[in-house]
Amino acid sequence: MNLAQLARKLGQVRLGGPVRISVSEVSEILGEPRESALQSISSWVASARRSASGHMLDLEFVERTDVGRVRDHNEDYLGYASPATPAQVRTHGWMFVLADGVGGHEKGEVASKTAVESMVAGFHSAKDGESHSAVLQRLVQQANTSVFEAAVTGGRSSAGMATTIVACALRYDRVSVAHVGDSRCYLIRNGKAAQITRDHTFASEQVRLGLVTAQEAAEGETNHILSRSLGTEMVVNVETNDHQLYPGDVLLQCSDGLHGSVEASEMASLCSRGLELVGAAEKLVALANERDGSDNISVQLIRVRDVERMGMYRGRPYKLH
Repeated sequence: MNLAQLARKLGQVRLGGPVRISVSEVSEILGEPRESALQSISSWVASARRSASGHMLDLEFVERTDVGRVRDHNEDYLGYASPATPAQVRTHGWMFVLADGVGGHEKGEVASKTAVESMVAGFHSAKDGESHSAVLQRLVQQANTSVFEAAVTGGRSSAGMATTIVACALRYDRVSVAHVGDSRCYLIRNGKAAQITRDHTFASEQVRLGLVTAQEAAEGETNHILSRSLGTEMVVNVETNDHQLYPGDVLLQCSDGLHGSVEASEMASLCSRGLELVGAAEKLVALANERDGSDNISVQLIRVRDVERMGMYRGRPYKLH
């Protein structure tokens, strides 16, 4: 046996196959005593197994949208961009986006669809390895321009057309979130749901300034009046943030038709690790309809099954073992 043959045998460990290596063969190749050769084999096998266990980011997801019990059409729109190849899992990752059209007869459904389709197309054409925070900032601005121009060229019937948007992009062991308006993203971990976006509404702004309490804001007339949205101005203020991901985490994105009726604790309970995502999404929509149903209801659930642990140095990722 030569070194190449030994390497091929050791390579079977990475592929999960059985390994049969004679200590005397390795001892002869390395020119080491049997005890030292045995230690070398053990070290190589342990290293190979650590490499084999270093999986890429792995996830499952489901999305649901429902017109509700009152509206006659759906102004929510959902979409996602998934990697086409294993290489793109690292160069691009995944993106999920949800939009809630504003305006009713002013073509809110056109605004939400325009925004989501713009985001998805832009994500597919992003540069390899580009920062997700930068990508989402740029794509939301581009989506804003698309909606704004559609409103301008659409004439009087499209005046006032706008939409909220929330998007999350996942790669390695990180998620970047960007949003405008009151569509939300929650991070569910260990049975608890944390809202990782903040509502861009006048009521929410008043709470942050200490002008009213959260309860007063929830009961006030400005509760659902947006302080910013896509398509109303040529440039929009996009809010972004980043978070660490761990196996078992669930990201939940939704329109206000869901979070206006279902508590965060209930979301966490329904999206626990042991529950199938399809069933969780259907139960969430059904619960929102049962309690209210006056608005469109949309939800995206993304469960992280495994992550690839990475560190960052001067903006460049490096693998952690």
